[in-house]
Amino acid sequence: MSILNVSNVSHGFGSRVILEDASFRLLKGEHVGLVGANGEGKSTFLNIITGKLMPDEGDVSWCNHITTGYLDQYSTLEKGKSIRDILKSAFSAMFELEKETMELYEKMADCTPEEMDAILEEVGEIQSILESSDFYNLDSKIEEYAAGLGLMEIGLDRDVSELSGGQRAKILLAKVLLENPMILILDEPTNFLDENHIVWLKNFLKNYENAFILVSHDIPFLNEVTNVIYHIEKAVLTRYTGDYYQFRDMYELKKRQIEMAYKKQQKEIANLEDFIARNKARVATTNMAKDRQKKLDRMEIIEIAREKPKPIFGFKTARTPSREIIEVKDLVIGYDEPLTRALNFSIERNQKIAIRGVNGLGKSTLLNTILGKIQPICGEVEHGQFLEIGYFKQEEKSSNTPALNEFWDEFPSFTNAEARAALARCGLTNDHITSQMRVLSGGENAKVRLAKIMNREINFLVLDEPTNHLDIDAKEELKRAIKEFQGTVVMVSHEPDFYMDIATEIWDVENWTTKVV
Repeated sequence: MSILNVSNVSHGFGSRVILEDASFRLLKGEHVGLVGANGEGKSTFLNIITGKLMPDEGDVSWCNHITTGYLDQYSTLEKGKSIRDILKSAFSAMFELEKETMELYEKMADCTPEEMDAILEEVGEIQSILESSDFYNLDSKIEEYAAGLGLMEIGLDRDVSELSGGQRAKILLAKVLLENPMILILDEPTNFLDENHIVWLKNFLKNYENAFILVSHDIPFLNEVTNVIYHIEKAVLTRYTGDYYQFRDMYELKKRQIEMAYKKQQKEIANLEDFIARNKARVATTNMAKDRQKKLDRMEIIEIAREKPKPIFGFKTARTPSREIIEVKDLVIGYDEPLTRALNFSIERNQKIAIRGVNGLGKSTLLNTILGKIQPICGEVEHGQFLEIGYFKQEEKSSNTPALNEFWDEFPSFTNAEARAALARCGLTNDHITSQMRVLSGGENAKVRLAKIMNREINFLVLDEPTNHLDIDAKEELKRAIKEFQGTVVMVSHEPDFYMDIATEIWDVENWTTKVV
């Protein structure tokens, strides 16, 4: 049975077409992966089916009495609430039923025998719903999900306003999973998860009885939990049955078949045009030439889609710095309270260091401290001579400024052509660079920020979760560029597939933390 139908939906922003005549169906229990390059319209499609965005054309229809849970990239949390409060709100409908039960019990004190029978029947129905939903074990269920996603070590009584963006994303994910909706919609759920929490989520989704739609650039994760793939490319939405690797094989086969048919047709067109040109003027063969022209006119021309521009990343190297570029002495990091024991280490020229560990233990705080952006609780950080830093932040607030102007503000000496060329090398088209930063996808936004770093001469590259929103091509190209960079690299990442080939050393913050992990 189809529980969601999307019929002939088209949508665009200005001159940019995002979806064209797209149709989609979701069957009960299907596990759908929605894939496509950065900026192809995956988040736009999710916003359309959830009613956050009205399509320019087409219809979206859900079956009756459907429940949905939507985790998007830009969800927010209410200040002043604890983590436990937010997670409990997943069961607000059940708490309302419990409240209704208490009101019915109060009515029993003063009612007729007939009313008593009706009340008892209604209470029985509510109790049955609550028991089947495991309402009386909610606390243990909340703690199970919180432990699986790494929230227990933060503390369930912590105010959500005190937390990092990654921690808030985990809370939203736990809440939407606890809701157990008939359709679960997840946009990049692994972005802020550590390796062990990704494993927990993977097992959860593999065993999820209801349907879900998942957007993720984490291909091994996506492949293991999906059985249907919808692919968006050049505003066209196409359905494939199977996991991601099966989709990829079918897509490549289909692409090769179209290319072969195109070459064959182009050869046939060339032969027809040659025959027509040689024979249309001769009386004896003019009718044959006309027949060939009719055949040519009736031919349905096969078109090869122009390849989407792929990013070409590269970092400019500044002058050689001193041998020890960072030296740390008895450093304790944190804000209101220490996150680590006293640290003593140095970072040497041309090292490539990957930092991993559970979220909330201070990975981003460590980067900001050694860069001098926040003060340590105690200890010293010394920078070597001639240090030129390129820093990619995990989170950066988007502005209303067009991408081209955002880049130009950093490099006012660039000509228009130079600025456009620099952004084009990062895989950004004219439509992207003339759009405001806030309407770009997460991946497009990241490419603009990377372009700023790549056009400065640096010798110390600091990256905080750089792959969170990047598509497959961009990830692979960034990995190549980091490998080839003739300088020092420190990166925070939760993707071993990305950093294992790059890192000369791997630091685990769990070895430094003062918290119980």
